[in-house]
Amino acid sequence: MHLFNNVKFNTPESVELEFTLAGIGNRAWALLIDYHVLVGIWAVFIIAWSIISDQLGDFLVDIFGTAITLWLMAIAFLVSFIIYIGYFVFFETLWFGQTPGKRVAKIRVVRDDGRLIGLQQATLRALLRPFDETLFIGAFLIMLGRHEKRLGDLAAGTIVIQAQTTTVSATLTISEQANILHEQLVQIADLSPLMPDDFAVIREYLQRRSAMSLKARASLSLKLAEQVVAIINLEKLPEAVTPEVFLEAIYIGYQKPEF
Repeated sequence: MHLFNNVKFNTPESVELEFTLAGIGNRAWALLIDYHVLVGIWAVFIIAWSIISDQLGDFLVDIFGTAITLWLMAIAFLVSFIIYIGYFVFFETLWFGQTPGKRVAKIRVVRDDGRLIGLQQATLRALLRPFDETLFIGAFLIMLGRHEKRLGDLAAGTIVIQAQTTTVSATLTISEQANILHEQLVQIADLSPLMPDDFAVIREYLQRRSAMSLKARASLSLKLAEQVVAIINLEKLPEAVTPEVFLEAIYIGYQKPEF
């Protein structure tokens, strides 16, 4: 096991970005939280399924015979499996590589090149999770591998890193309008094409803009906003939104995605 193992990405601009891998401890803590959430979801499903089965059981037995009981058990098992897989696919896709557990543990799944994961990667990771948890195969692979990958990560081409958190300081202020806009952006735009260096550039601009002249600040923010709009395939900047507010919203949307 490599404590505080780091991974580096070299961008086309020859900028080297470094991230810290999540580690077995953080991943286990995140998984424990996710399982508690899943148990709650399963409990609601089992209670609802039991009520429906009790009410319809005799009626179905009269029509289909006693074999229907086995079918009901099989359907319940299938739905439980779909809930299990769907939980991780749903959150990791819409929360940019995070589940409730990963968010609490401050870790995130990204692709091997640093890009945000999509539906395909999240699905592969979820489908292989049962194999990873059989005899703790995934845990052994994480502890022994240089990039701390389980089977799902190897198949999906992903790694799990410590998530960067949004810090608001004297050099990086986020407007209230940006906080509102980012909630809209995650619904209408796909941020996954953005690379880590794109966010690094946005963060650098937001931190240094106060030292720029008004003319340079307006020109650079517009240029960066237009580039981001093209990358995420938006038709244009949202109406009544300045380029700076748009860049702030993009930055927030990546750092702490929410529904």
